[in-house]
Amino acid sequence: MANGSSISQSAEGNVPYSAVLSNKRFRRLWFSQFISGTGDWLVIGLLIPLVTTLSGGSSFAVAGIMIAKIVPSLFLSSFVGVFVDHFDRRKLMIACDVSRAVLALGLLFTNSLAVIYMIVLLMEIASLFFTPAKNALIPALVSDDEITVANGLSYTTQQASMLIGLTMSGAILAGFEAIVRWVLASGFPLVDQFVGPLAPALLGPRAGVSLDTLTFLVSAAFILSIKVSARPSSRGKLGLSLIGRDAIESFRFLGAHRELRGLLVTIGTAILGGGAIITVGLVYVQQNLSGGVPFLDKVKVLEKLIAAPQTFMLVFIALGMVLGALLIPRIAMKLPLQAVFLGGVVAFGGGMFIFSLSTAYWTAAVFAVVAGFSIAALTVSGNTYVVRTVDDSLRGRVFAAMESVIRVSLLLSMIVIAPVGDLTAKFILWFVEKQGLPLDQVWLSGPRLTLLFASLLVIAAAVYAYRTLNWRGAEEGPDA
Repeated sequence: MANGSSISQSAEGNVPYSAVLSNKRFRRLWFSQFISGTGDWLVIGLLIPLVTTLSGGSSFAVAGIMIAKIVPSLFLSSFVGVFVDHFDRRKLMIACDVSRAVLALGLLFTNSLAVIYMIVLLMEIASLFFTPAKNALIPALVSDDEITVANGLSYTTQQASMLIGLTMSGAILAGFEAIVRWVLASGFPLVDQFVGPLAPALLGPRAGVSLDTLTFLVSAAFILSIKVSARPSSRGKLGLSLIGRDAIESFRFLGAHRELRGLLVTIGTAILGGGAIITVGLVYVQQNLSGGVPFLDKVKVLEKLIAAPQTFMLVFIALGMVLGALLIPRIAMKLPLQAVFLGGVVAFGGGMFIFSLSTAYWTAAVFAVVAGFSIAALTVSGNTYVVRTVDDSLRGRVFAAMESVIRVSLLLSMIVIAPVGDLTAKFILWFVEKQGLPLDQVWLSGPRLTLLFASLLVIAAAVYAYRTLNWRGAEEGPDA
């Protein structure tokens, strides 16, 4: 484990992004992550309207997609971490990509909600292995002074793929179908024999599924081309008893490392409250904010593509994440990682609080960008902290624990904060009607009140981080 000074004071020089991207091995990992991530958002964009139609418009059925994506982390996080710390991480990522490609194909042949949920769940299990393996592989691809920048680029890729998948899915699918039609009409040898039978899957309403399958295969090909020794130090033959011992060891490590434990608790609490910006915030935008997307009326093409201002608020959050991932590595060169992390939590809570008080769309949009930037600060500084403080033999499990904390907190936010928002809205409506007040003059709506409470929960996480983390950058190491 690194000592306190090595994580408190940045040892990195002014490493440019171009230097990291010129690293051929990291660049291939970066491309693979971007391609498969964009495909992921394309298929989610396909499944939401499909499930809505198949369920007759049930919002709970749509929520089932997200629940299926989160549930695996509840039961498998420590098990996944042990695998990541015992197998070649590069080969494990390739196996995950191939598995997700095969599973995605299954969505072409079913209209059963149960089967769709099962496929999403199994794909998420594969992703649960992929993400910590990717995070743990990065230090093997770059030098020590490039780790923070590499983590920032990796996080930027994750958010950029979401941003592109959300805003350009229609254009991407249209381009894909245009290429398929050109190939079919080209008269090339064997096209009719090999591509022709696949035309219904490549051109129909589920063409996004076929494209998603291709993105996973392309991602696997990029990772296959990376030449690196990605197997951690041997820890003995893997078995059930070893899995149990290693899982217990990882929990003991987290329990003994006070600062790392505090970081995970802070992340969990912040996301528990911050998740309300999605579950409750979109309803709040629709019901309580005046005005529409700034400048949208001046860009006629976008005005036609984006019908719901509340949905476009997600784009502002994603934009903040991308900006944060680009800038946070630079900030982390000047400040201790713990200070960057704490600043991110404070800004997240403050941004959410002002977002909750807003009455104009453009004001809320500004602080949605602030919230996204802050989420990037949490993630990039947290990932870099783990790389600098955790031995490679335990790193996969710690990253898996972090992923589990994030997913479980999001799940709790959906099943606790969102229903609280609904109940609060009903109570305020009942109170307003009982008092005979005009509803359009009531400022403190249910969604606004819920978001205010949720922002206070994020601020409480900031207070906890302030008291737990060595954010001042003193020379003494963290408590262990």
